Amino acid sequence: MKTIDVRSDTVTLPSPEMRQAISQAELGDDVFGEDPTVLRLERRLADLVGKEAALLVASGTMGNLVCVLTHCGRGDEVILGDQSHTFYYEAGGISALGGIHPHTIPNQGDGTLRLEDIRAAIRPDNVHFPRTGLICLENTQNRCGGAALSAEYSDAVASLARDNGLAVHLDGARIFNAAVALGVDVSMLTRGADSVSICLSKGLAAPVGSVVCGSQPFIDAARRTRKILGGGMRQAGIIAAAGLVALDSMIDRIHDDHANAARLAKGIAELSGLQIDPAGVRTNIVYFDVVREGLSAETLVSRLAQRDVKMLCSGPGRIRAVTHYGIDRNDIDRTLSAMADALDAP
Repeated sequence: MKTIDVRSDTVTLPSPEMRQAISQAELGDDVFGEDPTVLRLERRLADLVGKEAALLVASGTMGNLVCVLTHCGRGDEVILGDQSHTFYYEAGGISALGGIHPHTIPNQGDGTLRLEDIRAAIRPDNVHFPRTGLICLENTQNRCGGAALSAEYSDAVASLARDNGLAVHLDGARIFNAAVALGVDVSMLTRGADSVSICLSKGLAAPVGSVVCGSQPFIDAARRTRKILGGGMRQAGIIAAAGLVALDSMIDRIHDDHANAARLAKGIAELSGLQIDPAGVRTNIVYFDVVREGLSAETLVSRLAQRDVKMLCSGPGRIRAVTHYGIDRNDIDRTLSAMADALDAP
């Protein structure tokens, strides 16, 4: 029986078309700027998000790290959400490798940072304080239930940043999920950002890689930062080839992931001992709480694994499930059946 793995959309496997493209990719040395497939991917994504240039990197974490280190110097400060991926899940890289100080402010339930909180976090020019250099946003916002940040909100943050001489970096690991959920062109969500990192291996289902986009001078500087981090890859067209197929074939089907997540959330709401607001599930990420006395999230996840369903504990009493390429409506129904059975187990 098929194992239903909804721990993350990073578990997606490449489509047959991606595998074929990988095997036939035209290759060159990307560090020398000579891999034609990489160049095509970078040009394609830069155009999609309305930026001058782009740079292929190994992962989303590397993409965010490259951008923050390129924007900021040692001792500078970055304003970001207390639930942001860069703060929560990237091993403290901006501090460990860049000497950059994170100034966290609360993420709201809809994934946003309040403008007044951002404004209050900007440091005055005083020798006692680190210099504020950057504001980071995340769209969709993972730990806020995959919330999609609107173009209007993103523009407001960009305007605030410009008024204060700051740059904006957008962690757009799932930016196409946001664009699909909001029904807007992706460039509307990225237009105010000075840099954007986009993951190929989540909702787009490519096997590896992310792409950083920005102005040509920024990407020139980011290329040097990538080299410092050991991220220069040679015949990287084998990565880029899958990414090109993903852009052609995976964006439109993201609607299916969102529909499956909504179906899952609705079904979870009907199960005794679990708590969720289905209305809060708008993209492909589903968080829910285990509220049955005597049952832990860890125990429920273990019971589900015994029933060939994989989910992820994401905090005390909290479980995450993410829909993606490879998960269909029947898998959602099987998952709900397994959950009901696991909840009733002695």
